Amino acid sequence: MRRSHDDIELWQPPPVEDATTAALVSTLNAQRQHVTGILDGLDPDALRRPVLPSRWTCLGLVQHLTLDVEEFWFQVVMTGERPLANSESSAWTIAPDTDPEAVLGRYREAIERANGIAAATPLEAAPVAWPGDLFGDFRLPDLRAILLHVITETACHAGHLDAGRELLDERQWLVLDAGRT
Repeated sequence: MRRSHDDIELWQPPPVEDATTAALVSTLNAQRQHVTGILDGLDPDALRRPVLPSRWTCLGLVQHLTLDVEEFWFQVVMTGERPLANSESSAWTIAPDTDPEAVLGRYREAIERANGIAAATPLEAAPVAWPGDLFGDFRLPDLRAILLHVITETACHAGHLDAGRELLDERQWLVLDAGRT
């Protein structure tokens, strides 16, 4: 479920009976809100502008979070579903004519789907599918570990977006010094 607050999309966890699942989803939703909130107000050109030598863009990072994090861990690994195909060669690559709202919209849809999966799945449930030898011997044993992994991944990339946004227009997500704006 979405609600609007100062033009920033806020996600609320679905109703969850298990308090631990609810806490994990709520924590993950706060990081997702950070991802979308730090991008609020950036024009399409700025969303597509590389800001670091590695050439990633804010929009490419959101697409990575959509395809390689939300859809991969919840839809592919936890349920064995195949999400919508990506027309790009890499999740990080955005075609110049891609509508930013389409990328952000797919991110929101992936989040809603992931929240539904988390709400309907016991924390102890093992993944349904694992992508061959993609990670060598690395395995996440259950939904709890996947939620913690996705929280970490999303928080890390929210920090990347903080740095990118500051390089683009000097805006910061959280300013603790009241003398700075």
